Amino acid sequence: MRAVRYEAYGPAEVLRTVEVEVPQVGRTDVEVTVGGASVSGAEIPVRSGNLRRVVRQRMPAGTGVDFAGTVTSVGPAVTRVSAGDTVWGVMPHLTFGAVAERVVVPQRCVAPAPSNVSEIEAAALASSGTTALHALIAKADLRPGQRLLVRGATGGVGVVAVQLGATLGAHVTALARADSLDWIRSLGADEALDYRTTRPEDLATFDVIVDLVGTQLRAFRRRLVPKGVMVALALDSRRPIRSALAVAVDGLDRRTRLTAFSNDPTPADLVRLRGFVESGAIRPVVHDVLPMHEIVAAHHHLAQGGVRGKIVIDARSR
Repeated sequence: MRAVRYEAYGPAEVLRTVEVEVPQVGRTDVEVTVGGASVSGAEIPVRSGNLRRVVRQRMPAGTGVDFAGTVTSVGPAVTRVSAGDTVWGVMPHLTFGAVAERVVVPQRCVAPAPSNVSEIEAAALASSGTTALHALIAKADLRPGQRLLVRGATGGVGVVAVQLGATLGAHVTALARADSLDWIRSLGADEALDYRTTRPEDLATFDVIVDLVGTQLRAFRRRLVPKGVMVALALDSRRPIRSALAVAVDGLDRRTRLTAFSNDPTPADLVRLRGFVESGAIRPVVHDVLPMHEIVAAHHHLAQGGVRGKIVIDARSR
């Protein structure tokens, strides 16, 4: 089968589309013929090696976390899905490799896909959507009428956080590029501000801040009300160890709450997300669809910025 792999850390050009063996299906594994697999900006520092002290890859390594497609075969102990089902899913925690013609994952990594979106659209949501759900509901317990700030609002997680925040009844402020302000308002933001010209001290106060940038965390945390919650979902890729330590140390300050997590969704998370998608509360945002052999271009585009939502690789396109 075809899959994207790289043999060493480096620029986007280390990525290659190669022929590899389909992994063996174990007792509780599911084999999926991939229709779409998304890539995100969060993978750039992993592939480049900037996060090698935090997330170390075994070479050759793959790319891509979210996927959607059709179940090809299942192990004898699989009970959640059957061959022929359309599913969406996320690669096992801290594992990459969704950009491939087929993936083999434990059954806990997949669930039936939403019925009202395509495989390409579903691939844009599985990981980013469950991350946003966990951040706003499990970690922040966002309530109607509260004020929510989303930094990095136009990225894969950000576009879902804006929609979910609005659905949950919060007043949503989004920080984004100047050319995306009207667009992000159309997704549910009550207020949209240019991140380049808006300083933390220019902002009002918030009950919840979802940070998808990883810089100036202390300055933005000062914009929380007492007992407010900041969910930090990104590290400063230039200083990842220092950034992680700062999050750990700052978490000791109890006047407000700083929390972080690495997304590892359960089937129940995917089922809950499917409900929001099928109700129309959350809709997928696909910036572009590219064939697998254009994976280098996809990573370059992500590194340049300006991507709205997700870039999805069509694994069936030649």
